Amino acid sequence: MKINRFLLTAVLSFYLFACGATALPPAGAESFGREIHPSEQSIVDNSDFVRREAMIPMRDGVELHTIVLVPKRDEKMPVLLTRTPYGIFLRPAPGQSRRLKDVLFGGDDIFADAGYIRVFQDVRGRNHSGGEYVVNRPLCGPLNPTDVDHSTDTYDTIQWLLENIPENNGRVGMIGGSYDGFLVLMGIVNPHPALKAAVPVNPMVDGWVGDDWFHNGAFRQMTIDFLNIHLVPSGERKKIWRESGDDYKVFLRELSAGAMGRRMGVDRLDFWKTLLGHPAYDEFWQGQAMDKILSVRPLAVPTYYVHGLWDQEDIYGAIAAYLATEPKDTNNDRNFLVVGPWNHGGSSGDGYALGPIRFNSATGPYFRRNFLLPFFDARLKDGAPDADIPPVLVFETGANRWRRYNTWPLSCASGCEHGTKPLYLQPGFGLDFIKAGSDGAAYDAYVSDPSRPVPYRKRPIKPVYSVGSTWGLWLVDDQRQFADRSDVLSYQTAVLTQPVRISGRPTATLFASTSGTDMDLIVKLIDVYPDRYPEKPELSGYQLMISADIIRGRYRKDPANPSPVTAGCVEQYRWELPAAAHVFLPGHRIMVQIQSSWFPLYDRNPQTYVDNIFNAVSGDFLKAEHRIYRSGDYASCVELPVVD
Repeated sequence: MKINRFLLTAVLSFYLFACGATALPPAGAESFGREIHPSEQSIVDNSDFVRREAMIPMRDGVELHTIVLVPKRDEKMPVLLTRTPYGIFLRPAPGQSRRLKDVLFGGDDIFADAGYIRVFQDVRGRNHSGGEYVVNRPLCGPLNPTDVDHSTDTYDTIQWLLENIPENNGRVGMIGGSYDGFLVLMGIVNPHPALKAAVPVNPMVDGWVGDDWFHNGAFRQMTIDFLNIHLVPSGERKKIWRESGDDYKVFLRELSAGAMGRRMGVDRLDFWKTLLGHPAYDEFWQGQAMDKILSVRPLAVPTYYVHGLWDQEDIYGAIAAYLATEPKDTNNDRNFLVVGPWNHGGSSGDGYALGPIRFNSATGPYFRRNFLLPFFDARLKDGAPDADIPPVLVFETGANRWRRYNTWPLSCASGCEHGTKPLYLQPGFGLDFIKAGSDGAAYDAYVSDPSRPVPYRKRPIKPVYSVGSTWGLWLVDDQRQFADRSDVLSYQTAVLTQPVRISGRPTATLFASTSGTDMDLIVKLIDVYPDRYPEKPELSGYQLMISADIIRGRYRKDPANPSPVTAGCVEQYRWELPAAAHVFLPGHRIMVQIQSSWFPLYDRNPQTYVDNIFNAVSGDFLKAEHRIYRSGDYASCVELPVVD
């Protein structure tokens, strides 16, 4: 099937990089363009802004393509900078709009009439900028032997802007989402003195633990299509609309992610070779994890982290970076967090609903107008009022209300251990906050068959970045479609008579054994709606996933040093699930689902220990019986961050 490339660009723009005015470039924009004189500008008669383009020199002589949008105002204005590898993709063609608000995308609506000089820049090696592009280029040091990185490029860019934009007031802010959010974090590592405010939206922080490339060692196979689009020259890309409309079937045939990478032609890319060469959490990944980097740096720039509860791309990063830097905020005035009911980039939209789940208010504009803009104004504008911004702003789903906190996560109800309250697996597939009695080696078992993995959503599964994909909604899919599979264990509480409120990161603690020598475990925390739900009948019995994640068994002891699982041996598997802020209401139930595949989102574990799963072959993939224990010393549970 032939893909309309304009529609493909739109799909990618929304699902991957929906923040501000950055997106993938239109067809043909990948090649380097002409050099643009720094003073060149475009003025439309009676327009309310001036558009300028510049090639800004970095300290090593490389020039970076930059677009500057200056409102026509008789005042000095702050600069708001976004750096991106995806191309500067503004709404109309140059010269076609007279209003800045018609040029800027989604989340930028609040800045168009607020007196900000909006600046967008292609990072080195991408689109119209010079130099070499390196995916997630690390800081100068052991992983980057050059003298330049995104931190130095940001510093040099800000210095040039201050010297060459006469309308600026000497203060600069940064904002960006996803990869662009990672670039915001790089900008605050060794910040320019004029950088006074930073907003990373759904930022990439750790590509191995829980963002983009891996989750706890399990490889996210959507990466293959992303690299095909992002790095392979346009004329050499393989079609992402494959001969089958069902990616489950396509990936199943190729067995390993390594084989699929070869089929899609990304095996020649340096970054693909890097992924295959670093399947464990070694110094390569640890050395560039932004939460670890920021935890040992001064908290010099006030930073507002934006997190989405159903972020399908980077559900780990914002929370991890916030928690890593929060201990440095001794006056509680530099480190801020908002947790909203959004998917990736969803804070840029209206935020009224996500799929069939409604939040009863326009949460996106509410946040942008009442908190995001005042955050920038107070730090970047002369005479701006102090912003009434709580250190932590959280939208509590289920109850559908905003809450303001001084700190987060919250302590749990009295008597909880380590700030959580364990919800234990019970006989008969029940769940309870009381540990099950000791009745021997009680367990529930299932057979995991790599030739029939559990799909991560209802089939047919469209390629993530294809036209018509609903990739941005999969985390709110109804989980009933998987509950009856023999290789999925579903445990649930009795009908709740009191609300159960959680705010923080749940932790899965499973005691498990396998007949194989490796295994994956997935835990889903689910809100089960009443069988009769008059408020919205289509949600009757709905199973809404509140938090879920995977762990690869070989990394259960040490993520940096994988080891085989001893067949038949009961071992503990413990890992944090993504943050939740939710109320399980009376009349609902709490469910925990456990399984060992989530396909084709994650590559299959062959369940036979091999040195590198990317290279697994047909004979390595074997059925295995997995047992989940639930009594005595082996009382499996999900530790909930319950609050009063």
